[in-house]
Amino acid sequence: MAASILAGMTILMIGDSHLATPDYLIATLHNDLVAQGANVHTLGVCGANAGDWLKTTPGTCGGAERRGSEKAVVLGGKAATVPISQLLATDKPDLVLIVMGDTMASYTKPAFPKAWLWQQTTGLTKAIAANGTRCVWVGPNWGTEGGKYGKNFARVEMTSKFLAANVAPCSYIDSLAFSKPGQWATIDGQHMTATGYRTWSNEINKALLQAPALKDAKK
Repeated sequence: MAASILAGMTILMIGDSHLATPDYLIATLHNDLVAQGANVHTLGVCGANAGDWLKTTPGTCGGAERRGSEKAVVLGGKAATVPISQLLATDKPDLVLIVMGDTMASYTKPAFPKAWLWQQTTGLTKAIAANGTRCVWVGPNWGTEGGKYGKNFARVEMTSKFLAANVAPCSYIDSLAFSKPGQWATIDGQHMTATGYRTWSNEINKALLQAPALKDAKK
């Protein structure tokens, strides 16, 4: 088998609650990247928006952190974002992988917060671009409608389309392309079952290997 394009790369993965519980993507996707020879540092903060990564912002519902093949450390009430400028300086990653979208979709609000979302998104992508670091943004998956977060397909599609058009220079991975609406089971509308996170991780990994940012990073 040919060596993965990820072999020897240092990857910083940041995001929201999908990375903030030990058996979510901080397990599956992190493991997939490490298995391909990448040096991976993952920090997930529950409830975090993109703009929260420009300064230290306490999480609203916990978080987790993981390095390499070590076990994920649950941060609990101590969970907080670390400014992206600090993470870039410390980790010196070849690639930043952002897993975010659900926290910014405002599912329960009638109006789609386009101006706020643009501000949040571009603030983070500009900070990464200013450092000259490649990045890939993984958007939200369909989940299931309802649940305590009020997730609905129309809003998740709107959010994903917005991110696709506005995360440049990061490459965008459209998670909606991986399944039909409601196809992947969830535990609360937004967070997946163990099988769901495994499947989502596999699809992200395949898309990541084709992402323009990744191909450029290895040139």
